[in-house]
Amino acid sequence: MLDLNWLNTFVTLARLEHFGKAANELHMTQPNVSLHIKQLEQSTRVKLIERNPFRLTQAGERLLQSAQNTLMELQSCQSDLNAINDLCQGTLTIAASDIISRWLLIGPFQSFKAEFPGIDLTLLNTTSTQASDSVKSAKADLGFVMAQKESQPLHFTELKQVTWCALGNGLEAWQKGEQVDNLEAPTLILLGHDTRTRDLMDPALPDLKLPKYRIMEVDSVDAQIDWAEAGFGIAIVPDFSLHPKLNLQSTITPLPTFPSASLGYIVRQNQVLSKAIKKLLRWVEEEIVRSPHVQ
Repeated sequence: MLDLNWLNTFVTLARLEHFGKAANELHMTQPNVSLHIKQLEQSTRVKLIERNPFRLTQAGERLLQSAQNTLMELQSCQSDLNAINDLCQGTLTIAASDIISRWLLIGPFQSFKAEFPGIDLTLLNTTSTQASDSVKSAKADLGFVMAQKESQPLHFTELKQVTWCALGNGLEAWQKGEQVDNLEAPTLILLGHDTRTRDLMDPALPDLKLPKYRIMEVDSVDAQIDWAEAGFGIAIVPDFSLHPKLNLQSTITPLPTFPSASLGYIVRQNQVLSKAIKKLLRWVEEEIVRSPHVQ
């Protein structure tokens, strides 16, 4: 019988390809990581990895497939068992981007802690793509994402339609072909090109009717807002990110011609939702209704 702890160590090591990094992530010593791999190889009676340089053997590749599926199924099963038993103690893991969690989840999380004090909320700060991966692998029980397409093994429920705004001064002048601050072209402050937001933004940028422009890429909506407020360009951001508490000084220009996107939550197909998750989702929906900046 293969020990689940050995399999978890093996899967982590295969992903990180480094004994020291695997030990840090697993909160183990490096000798214990090596011991788990040795015990796994002795139990399977095959060599699973080559160490210099690191690579999986053919047997290791085959075991990795089964080990990943096994651990994922066990995590999913435990999540469903907790839901069936109306878990009142333990951990509920949520995956969401910083901007979504900051403006939509703080109030609901406060309500959740008051009603379910025995459940620890764990928040994974992720992109929408990472949130999908976390829910798919059962590392997160629930994910909040933008622009999710319905796909196995995930189920997406829309909470609202997101529209876009330009944050920054001088957009109207640029659109008229006038120079601003002696610059020939404005700088558009966008998220990285490998994000879902850019998949939506890039085809819509011609709608800004700018003769020419430069692009500055940052890694979060918060960074977009900060750079725009500092006068470094014009940020294209979702409407709900422009919260009144920010006391923004720059001009906000709605972009009605930009394609809207869906903001919603994802769970695994056929996942059993616990009473606690259902209450959290209800509080999130109420938060959306209350906030004038997310209508």
